[in-house]
Amino acid sequence: MPSIPSPISDPVAILRDLITAPSVTPDAGEAIARLARILEAAGFDCETVTFSAPGTPDVVNLYARIGQGAPHLTFGGHVDVVPPGDAAGWRHDPFSAAIEDGRLYGRGAVDMKGGIAAFVAAALDHLATRRPGAGTLSFLITGDEEGPSINGTVKLLRWAHDRGERFDAAIVGEPTNPQAVGDAIKVGRRGSLSGTVTVTGRQGHVAYPHLAENPIPGLIRLMGALLAEPLDAGNERFQPSNLEFVSVDVGNPAWNVIPGKARARFNIRFNDRWSRPTLDAWLRARLAAAAGDGLAWTLALETPSSDSFLTVDPRLVDGLGAAIETVTGHRPELSTGGGTSDARFIKDYCPVVEFGLVGQTMHQVDEHVPVADLVTLTAIYRVFLDGFFDGADRTA
Repeated sequence: MPSIPSPISDPVAILRDLITAPSVTPDAGEAIARLARILEAAGFDCETVTFSAPGTPDVVNLYARIGQGAPHLTFGGHVDVVPPGDAAGWRHDPFSAAIEDGRLYGRGAVDMKGGIAAFVAAALDHLATRRPGAGTLSFLITGDEEGPSINGTVKLLRWAHDRGERFDAAIVGEPTNPQAVGDAIKVGRRGSLSGTVTVTGRQGHVAYPHLAENPIPGLIRLMGALLAEPLDAGNERFQPSNLEFVSVDVGNPAWNVIPGKARARFNIRFNDRWSRPTLDAWLRARLAAAAGDGLAWTLALETPSSDSFLTVDPRLVDGLGAAIETVTGHRPELSTGGGTSDARFIKDYCPVVEFGLVGQTMHQVDEHVPVADLVTLTAIYRVFLDGFFDGADRTA
């Protein structure tokens, strides 16, 4: 079994530097600037790029690169964080990066400044011993993952591609582990599709229902049709697809008015048995059969949606699994569960997996990471980097 390299760079110091730069989405500029300074000092070429779109906030992003040629490994991450809520409810100020009883507290400690700090520390140590011409290492860092994800990674990838960058593999440092660092690698994700079903009736007075047409019973019927049976039973790669209604609304504050329209919003998380076109067809067939001829309804699907994906690249998946086993002593589960991440954009450019910290406190009050977990994750990343860039030819 390969030996575990001793750490040189300090992921704790890097993480504290990032947490003390408050970066509630989409205001991540100072955190991006601090990260760029760390990477520039290590020899990375760094470019900050701001993207805009009508009706959305401007977002600052970072692309940092070092080395030449293949293989090109990129690390994807985000420094924007969700709001901390009432700071008085926290054990420590959410942006103080306080350490107590071996735990580092702060918004973003787990999701996902901790993953970034661990990978940066591992990269700095790896670069100190790597042989010349071993390949290219880069960072794709956004300030728009916790927000609408419009002016972040999806545009940064396109920007890099237009400049001639070609990636061979990617790791996204999201908190993927359920109980302990090394439990799981996310090798894929289910897709996500959102939509709205609207039933149109005729507004009127509740005392004169014969002069109105209440859309609510019809909407209930349509919702029942979509929930009548499961989409599928899953397979050996993915858990079952599921449709969940997230809101039902008629926009009616009055007690004595039958509403004219009723809407239900839903989200589907779907496995590789489905795509947007096949789900569209399934939804419309179910709704039409339940509606019959007397119900006026429409279906509107949101754009963009995301497809399911599965990464089978052995250099990436097996290499990371071997690094985890080297450091922790056990092989990780290969998982496709959970929600979406920016990996859904990266998959269109190269094979991608997700691996980071334990996610139990992400988005919670008193979000924190055990310092020991941060050290373990840094060691895993370092072993993986050395192996990916052919550590056998590197002098120790």
